[in-house]
Amino acid sequence: MLSFQDTLKLLPDHLIASDVVLTSEDLFILVQKLVVAVLIGALIGLEREHSRPQGEKTFAGIRTFPLICILGFSAAMIASFTSVWVYVFIFIGFALLISTSYVFSALEGRYGGTSEISTFLAFLLGSLVYWNYIILAAIIGVTIVLFLSLKIQLHTFVGKVSGEDIYATIKLAIITVIILPLLPDKTYGPFDILNPRLIWYMVIFISGISFVGYVFIKLLGKEKGLSITGLMGGLVSSTAVTFSLSKKSKDNQSLAGNCAIGILLASTVMYPRVFIVASVLNTSLALELLLPLAIFTITGLIVSKFMMGKVSTNKFEEIDIKNPFELKSALLFGLVFGLVIFISKAAEFYLGVEGVYAASAAAGITSVDAIVLTLANMAKHGLSESAAVIGIIIALVSNTIVKGLITIFFGNKELSKYALKGLGVLAVVSILYIGILFLV
Repeated sequence: MLSFQDTLKLLPDHLIASDVVLTSEDLFILVQKLVVAVLIGALIGLEREHSRPQGEKTFAGIRTFPLICILGFSAAMIASFTSVWVYVFIFIGFALLISTSYVFSALEGRYGGTSEISTFLAFLLGSLVYWNYIILAAIIGVTIVLFLSLKIQLHTFVGKVSGEDIYATIKLAIITVIILPLLPDKTYGPFDILNPRLIWYMVIFISGISFVGYVFIKLLGKEKGLSITGLMGGLVSSTAVTFSLSKKSKDNQSLAGNCAIGILLASTVMYPRVFIVASVLNTSLALELLLPLAIFTITGLIVSKFMMGKVSTNKFEEIDIKNPFELKSALLFGLVFGLVIFISKAAEFYLGVEGVYAASAAAGITSVDAIVLTLANMAKHGLSESAAVIGIIIALVSNTIVKGLITIFFGNKELSKYALKGLGVLAVVSILYIGILFLV
């Protein structure tokens, strides 16, 4: 049997670069990359084959997509020891083939170009694997499959998005693109701590997290019940979820138990959200928060599970929450964030650590995001991490108490009875943890 080097000798001299020396180790690496390219193609092909309506013919499926990745891989490999124009010509030929397929599909009344675009991407992914962008190719491949497989959900989401949602998102995007480059990246104010660009970055970040939850609520609709939508609503705002469900319980007495569970789950999601928010500005502080936040999250899940055993959770209602990308909401958060930064620093300066705790309790009345970001930043500039952790937990307790009050004033008695028990457990566990931190 001829070795690879012997095979190369059979090729015309002008096709082989003078410095090509392929060892057995190189060949092994080459085969490994080829296998990755094939697997990426197979993953995309599997999804295309699975989503194809029964009896309908498609250009590419479970067999064709791996071959397309191999073609892209081979084109990149050949071009590496000949000329980049070889890759260009192969790609153009492939593009003509796909374009022809699309024309015939369109003539038959099938105008969607999703599969055709996927084949182009599969070709390029095969090339990326050869060029050693293996992780990137894998991530793009998984992303492609995700978008392809979520066809129904994405179309459902689009159908549920209102014109106001689109308009609000576009407005915030335009304002951000125009304003952000103009905002100075330096600190101002009496304590030299207000950074306009940092504040707006945090506004976009918090709005982005909230928007993820908003999208999930839109995707799920009311079909998954108040428990699941309440859970997703916690990513948007657990306080907003509490207010919305409290009003629903007053309008519909039979929803009290379900609304209470939704409120408790939304409050439980608040803890992982705090960890994500803190980790953006201060990874070290986020790690200090990991244990208490994990304890609070587990406590919330256990109490929610226990409550689910007491209440029927098959009632379906939607949660009324505004698009977090609304310009008015974003600007309001920016103002609140700036105010919390100033008050917290002033409280520390005049009252010491006790002033930080007081500011944390006050900030938690509206939202915990602003105080978490503030303390995460202060912990990088002099405030001890233990004080920042205690301050954040105090804000969480304050926010939990506020949600309990919301259920009393805006919900019915049945809701208050259920919700206050669950929220009370969360508050007590949090207060006990603060006590332990003071003793230690």
